[in-house]
Amino acid sequence: MYPSDVGAIDLMIGFPSRDAERHYDNLRAMAKDAESQTMAFPAEYMFKDVPNQLDDGRDPVAETVEAMDRNGVAVGLVSLGNESTRAALEHHPTRFVPSLEVDPNDIGGAVRRIRDAHAEHGIKAVTTFPAGCNPQVSVSDRRYYPIYQTCVDLDIPIVANAGIAGPRVPSDCQNVMHFDQVCFDFPELRIVMRHGAEPWEDLAVKLMLKWPGLYYMTSAFAPKYYPRAIIDYANSRGETKIMYAGYYPMGLSLDRIFAEMPDVPFRDHVWQPFLRENAERVFGLEVKP
Repeated sequence: MYPSDVGAIDLMIGFPSRDAERHYDNLRAMAKDAESQTMAFPAEYMFKDVPNQLDDGRDPVAETVEAMDRNGVAVGLVSLGNESTRAALEHHPTRFVPSLEVDPNDIGGAVRRIRDAHAEHGIKAVTTFPAGCNPQVSVSDRRYYPIYQTCVDLDIPIVANAGIAGPRVPSDCQNVMHFDQVCFDFPELRIVMRHGAEPWEDLAVKLMLKWPGLYYMTSAFAPKYYPRAIIDYANSRGETKIMYAGYYPMGLSLDRIFAEMPDVPFRDHVWQPFLRENAERVFGLEVKP
């Protein structure tokens, strides 16, 4: 049975914005089709009722905290780099923990940013979007290797997009098979696949069985669309490998996610690790329900 009082940890959350479409200028510049240039959100063809908007007079952090409170989300992982995140970490330090998004094309700069963010802000993860880098960088590319080693040195996980990219850019750099080489070369690294791993979700399961440090989070998927292979794996041998992540406000509302969540056919023993315990362990979090 779904436990509504578990105090979920959301591993991908943000803050609504009045000018959200500006956040995607780099992806529109990479796309070549005409429709992508007119979309406020580069993958909006995949989503309905995108909640990334803010009424006049509303505070973006307050809006997010209210949505978290309504839906039983105790803590959210947020990306450093904007005013809303700084305000959230200052005024709600028990509700938000920081991560840092990097592009490995600037190898030395990325490593320095990670070390500085860890020292100054205590980041709990590094995140990256291989298909969104310009130029793109495959998950197993040498440019990522100093970043992976830095994560090992700092004992923090890296979260990387896996599978077909939503924006209309090539996706081979996110082929799940790339993770096999990375896990071989960095046995101490904790690496978390985000954004579905489709159409290679069966391969993602096979690799998680093989490699102790490889994990999966459910970001950008409404619960009714969680891949069947991931649900089956969580219900069997993958109880410790699958973690909840949303996509608010980028593509999904927390209200929709948690209205659908009880219908996910997880076994009773899976819910607590999925919603909370796996994130606590993999990301080194200590939070109150």
